[in-house]
Amino acid sequence: MGILGKIFTWWDGATIGTHIGLMGNKRVGEDALGNVYYVGGKTVDGSPRRQVVYNGINDASRVPPEWHAWLHNQVEDVPDASLPPARRWEKEAKANATGTIAAYRPSGAMEQGGVRAPATGDYEAWAPDAQ
Repeated sequence: MGILGKIFTWWDGATIGTHIGLMGNKRVGEDALGNVYYVGGKTVDGSPRRQVVYNGINDASRVPPEWHAWLHNQVEDVPDASLPPARRWEKEAKANATGTIAAYRPSGAMEQGGVRAPATGDYEAWAPDAQ
C-alpha cells in the first residue's frame, strides 16, 4: 500500500496516525497471524493501555482468544508467559466466516435453494378464543 493509502485508509491496516500514536509504546508480542501488540500509557481508570495493530484487514475476529484476554485485562502478563500450554483437545481459533463463501448456510437458506424442512406438527398456534 502506498503512502497515500496509509494516510487516508483505516480498513486495511494501520494508518500513519496509528504508527505515530504508538511511538513510545512498548511492543510486547506478536501472534501467529502477525498481529502486533503494544502497551503504553494509561486508560481512564488507570489500567495500562493495551493495543493491537492488525496484520492486514482490521477485523477483531482475527485476534486469538489468548490475546483477546490480554487486551481486555483478563490476564496480567502476555499469553506466552501467563497461560498454560494448549491442551491436545483444543482447536485452533478460526476467523469469522460471516459474509464469505465459508459461512454456515442451513438447508433453508436462500443460497441452499430456500426450501425449509416441513414443520413437524408438534406446534399448535395460540388463539384467543380457544379453551
